[in-house]
Amino acid sequence: MRDVSRRQFLKMSMGAAFALGLPVRYAHASLDVEARTLDFLNVHTGEKQRITYWEYGIYQPDAMAYMKRLLRDHRTNDEHEIHTALMDILWLLKEQAASVEPFHIISGYRSPQTNQMLFETTNGVRVDSFHLQGRAIDVRLPDIKLPDLKEVAIGLKFGGVGYYPKSNFIHLDTGPTEFWE
Repeated sequence: MRDVSRRQFLKMSMGAAFALGLPVRYAHASLDVEARTLDFLNVHTGEKQRITYWEYGIYQPDAMAYMKRLLRDHRTNDEHEIHTALMDILWLLKEQAASVEPFHIISGYRSPQTNQMLFETTNGVRVDSFHLQGRAIDVRLPDIKLPDLKEVAIGLKFGGVGYYPKSNFIHLDTGPTEFWE
């Protein structure tokens, strides 16, 4: 039997676990990299951050704690844990779109108060939004045309994708695979 290093074991183990949650055509992505890094700009707070949220097969607790802060409800400053699968969707989207710009965050976590206010005053907000659970994000990538970004996101076939061209963002979530405009 061949000796396997700790790094190889982690990469193989997490690669297999990651593969169970994503379409087969993306399963190889987790084995090809040692780290997953994303760049963000929160358009409401002005915060910019580069975050390596996954390294050597492990979600990084400090990075995920920072994501909780970065994706907080900017109206109330309430924070919530961010679902790791949402981070993986963003990473895959950025890789597939071949973007070099940071994600512009329009909305991450929403407090119940904010979600209720948006539900009552705007169209397209669900009373039971995945934003309430840290499982949704509204974003854009400045170097990718929004219709192209939408098509790449739909092509991932992982989670929900909403298209909001008048507001210049797409919605991504970790719920059932579906698309809406």
